[in-house]
Amino acid sequence: MTYPPESIPRTSVQRRTARVARPLVHAKALSLTPEGYDRARRLLMRRDPVLGAAIKRIGPCGMAERQRKDHLTALIGAIVSQQLSTKAAATIFNRFAALFPDGHISSAAAIQAFDDASLRGVGLSGQKVGYLRDLCARIADGRLDLDALDALPDEHVIERLTSVKGFGRWTAEMFLMFRLHRPDVLPAGDLGIVNAIQRLYRLRKRPDAKRILKMGEIWRPYRSVASWYLWQTLRQVQNLKLKT
Repeated sequence: MTYPPESIPRTSVQRRTARVARPLVHAKALSLTPEGYDRARRLLMRRDPVLGAAIKRIGPCGMAERQRKDHLTALIGAIVSQQLSTKAAATIFNRFAALFPDGHISSAAAIQAFDDASLRGVGLSGQKVGYLRDLCARIADGRLDLDALDALPDEHVIERLTSVKGFGRWTAEMFLMFRLHRPDVLPAGDLGIVNAIQRLYRLRKRPDAKRILKMGEIWRPYRSVASWYLWQTLRQVQNLKLKT
C-alpha cells in the first residue's frame, strides 16, 4: 500500500489543524506532557490509518522515558554517542560521569577543570574532547544559555545548538524531541525515518526529505510522536528477525 499524500483532499479537520499548527511565540507551552503524548497518539491513529495500525501494535509512546537529568548532560550524551553503538556510548558516558562526585555532572566549569588526558582516559576521542571544550566555553561565556532554550521556538533552538562544534541539525532535533519534549519535530534526514516510511507505506523508492515533509503534514502538530512510532516499527522488525 502506497501513501501519496498529494492525492488526499484536505478535510475540514486537517484545515483546522493546519491553523493550530502555526508556530507559537512561547515555545515552552508546546512541550508535551504525559497527557499530551496520549492525546497525540489518539490523534495520529485517527488521522493516518497506516501509521495508526502500527501505533496500535506498539502501544503507548515511550518518548518521555528517554531522559537525561538536565540540558547539560543531554548535550554531553549527544557528543559521546556520535558514531557509536548505544552500548559503547553508555559505557563511555558512565565513565565520564564517574569523574564527578556522586556521578553528577554539575556544571560546564566542573568539566573545564579536567585536562584533556583525563577526558581521553574515559574513552573520548580527541575530536570529541574538542567538541566538549567548545560546548563548555560557550556556556561559560554566555553565548549558549541552556536555561533560555526552554522558551525558544524550535528553529531558534536549532540555531543556538548548531553553533556548537560537532552539533548538526540532527543532534539539535533529538534534543528538541527527547529533552524539550517538543511535539512537532520531523527529522526528515534521519536514515531510520527514511527506511521506516519506505517499509511501512510500501514505497518503491526511498523517500527524499521533501516527500517525507510532505507526508508528515498529516501528522502535525505531533510529528515528533509520529517519528518515534516510525522508529519503533523498525525495532519491531529487528526483534522479529532475532526470534526467527
